[in-house]
Amino acid sequence: TESSATCEVCEGAEEMTEPLKQCTAWLHAYFCEPARTTSLPVPAFHHPLLQRDSFTRQVLWTLLRDVKFGEAVSYKQLADLAGNSRAARAVGGAMRSNPIPIIIPCHRVICSSGQTGNYGGGNLMKEWLLSHEKLQKEKLAY
Repeated sequence: TESSATCEVCEGAEEMTEPLKQCTAWLHAYFCEPARTTSLPVPAFHHPLLQRDSFTRQVLWTLLRDVKFGEAVSYKQLADLAGNSRAARAVGGAMRSNPIPIIIPCHRVICSSGQTGNYGGGNLMKEWLLSHEKLQKEKLAY
């Protein structure tokens, strides 16, 4: 069901570039219809950090590709997935430099102890995003 509230970003959508339209659709799906995020194209990323070959780029793309909605991974586990099991601290640096949080879901990276760890948007926001995903995943399971 559609919300009756208007979205300022969506007004004048015909004037938006295709990558911005994709990003808007993806974010709307993430918050309102999470099951759709798997069928939507990931918006094109033109940030220089995501263009050059680096461990940070490898970590961010691995996170985007391998850690699914409602899942969490530790910094060490993500370092393993990205090909360097001893680079957990570097994974933390990659999360801090993530230019597009939520789409590249750095909030899904937590401490090995199970604590949420830090988040650029604030720890309450990280906890909210993790709770949102857990709740939506549980709804989809029914």
